[in-house]
Amino acid sequence: MADQLGLLTTLWRARLIAPMRPDRYLRMGAAVRRAGITATIGFAAAAQRCPDRPGIIDECGTLTWKQLDERIDALGVALQELNPKTVAVMCRNHRGFVEALVAANRIGADVLLLNTSFAGPAMAEVIDREGADVVIYDQEFGGTVDRALQNAPDAVRILGWADDPDGTPTLDALIDAHLGQRPAPSSRKSDIILLTSGTTGTPKGAKRSAGSGGAGDLKAVLDRTPWRAEEPIVIAAPMFHAWGFSQLLFAGLLACTIVTRRKFDPEATLELIDRHRATGLAVVPVMFDRIMELPADVRKRYSGKTLRFATASGSRMRPDVVTSFMDEFGDVIYNNYNATEAGMIATATPADLRAAPDTAGRPADGTEIRILDGDHREVPAGEVGQIFVRSGTLFDGYTSGATKDFHDGFMASGDMGYLDEAGRLFVVGRDDEMIVSGGENVYPIEVEKVLADHPGVAEAVVLGVDDEQYGQRLAAYVVPATAGTATVTVDDLKQHVRDNLANYKVPRDITILPELPRGSTGKILRNELRGQG
Repeated sequence: MADQLGLLTTLWRARLIAPMRPDRYLRMGAAVRRAGITATIGFAAAAQRCPDRPGIIDECGTLTWKQLDERIDALGVALQELNPKTVAVMCRNHRGFVEALVAANRIGADVLLLNTSFAGPAMAEVIDREGADVVIYDQEFGGTVDRALQNAPDAVRILGWADDPDGTPTLDALIDAHLGQRPAPSSRKSDIILLTSGTTGTPKGAKRSAGSGGAGDLKAVLDRTPWRAEEPIVIAAPMFHAWGFSQLLFAGLLACTIVTRRKFDPEATLELIDRHRATGLAVVPVMFDRIMELPADVRKRYSGKTLRFATASGSRMRPDVVTSFMDEFGDVIYNNYNATEAGMIATATPADLRAAPDTAGRPADGTEIRILDGDHREVPAGEVGQIFVRSGTLFDGYTSGATKDFHDGFMASGDMGYLDEAGRLFVVGRDDEMIVSGGENVYPIEVEKVLADHPGVAEAVVLGVDDEQYGQRLAAYVVPATAGTATVTVDDLKQHVRDNLANYKVPRDITILPELPRGSTGKILRNELRGQG
């Protein structure tokens, strides 16, 4: 009873439960029954809750929730005629992505979300492994899709965004041909297949069904981050990635107007926030970096005063950027430690980040975190170990049939970290990133932080490279700060590390680069750095 009361209180505070005419609630219930209990059920409910309010705003203009729902139904009819088992989607952030995702989910087809940075061979392997028989993609990725489907000539191709239609069917044409129709109820259960964002090897597919997380996950998010129903959110994070995808689903569930654009632009993002009076912003951490790299006079053109939260996940955030962003736009950053396989694990509120700008936050409600050593024994506060997590949001397994390592019901996150005395989590790196140099264990993040503290450094990455004498040696890759470009030297940086850390933690090699290679979700592509310098 207490749990149910707590959930109702949370939903009321977020205005998901709000005073409405009884007939509107009845229509919402009917829409849910018709569309089925799916991961994207919020879109059907939003079309009944506030049909004439803006549902999505992109470069093509505005669609109301009712218009968006009707287009999704029409596309569902068109897809149902193709009877696909799995629909692969390779689109940037725009209405076509949302329509493809929700329509395929609504007719019971599995949905495979593809990274827009994929090369042909990796995409071919994933499509073959997951059995995709329909591929919806933006025209700019046509060359990649052609290479990926060389051995799948029967796969149906549909353009999600077409600048110059080449005869390939488009989403708009399929929707126009079936507008006003509804798909038949589906007897199949649709899984959303999210690809892990590892930077080595072919990403694994992690299945998420409608039941993953449930009310507990919803309450955990709404208790920690101040979402409010029917208020606009700018989603800049890629929607194909687990983080952007989760923010899209929450926006649909709360009938929050989705404001987005195909490619991230820092100034355009600030302009969208002000123009649409957005109260939420969803990004990956590097987007905060790019916003704060704008000239001060450009940033000052925008107030961001309507923002209640700016939420991020996907990679480590730079503590200096966290502090400077909040100094300028208010205490609105919420840092989330998520995993494709586990959903939300921890959230750092603005108060947490003011106290410790590099923290991943405290465990989400309903989530337990343990820090274990190599023998699966809990370690004391402040001591680094492997992060294990237990919650109701763990994934349904990889599509290959494999799963993660478990111990006593807790899943290995794949990261190393520690809890401080206040219960805040700090992530120090992947469990396969620890460097053993001359018998000494070094976690790259410790050296990276020291390098980043140098006034002439904007950001730094530290890797372990093979060494005949030491087994591994430390190699650092540094991007200079604009103000320090002319003065920072390799010798300066080595001395700076030596002044702050043990001698064995000083990188043997330091390479100064204009920028670090990143994937589309902002993660640094570490393997591309090896061999440079």
